[in-house]
Amino acid sequence: MTDLEIQDTVARIKRAQAETDKCVDEGHKLRAEAGKLQRERQLQPWQVFATLLGGGAAFFAAGAAFVKLIGG
Repeated sequence: MTDLEIQDTVARIKRAQAETDKCVDEGHKLRAEAGKLQRERQLQPWQVFATLLGGGAAFFAAGAAFVKLIGG
């Protein structure tokens, strides 16, 4: 095997390794995104509950202010 062939083989190996590293990094990013979506899916019912609780408190406060304004 000549020196030029060895250099060509080494260059191909380095390109293949870089492509593999790129794919592995993309896989890590996809797994991280999937984990984030899973956590959001688990927290969603609690977010809805907190929103409804806050809305109820706002309506209660508005009702109390209206009663106080009317003088009841």
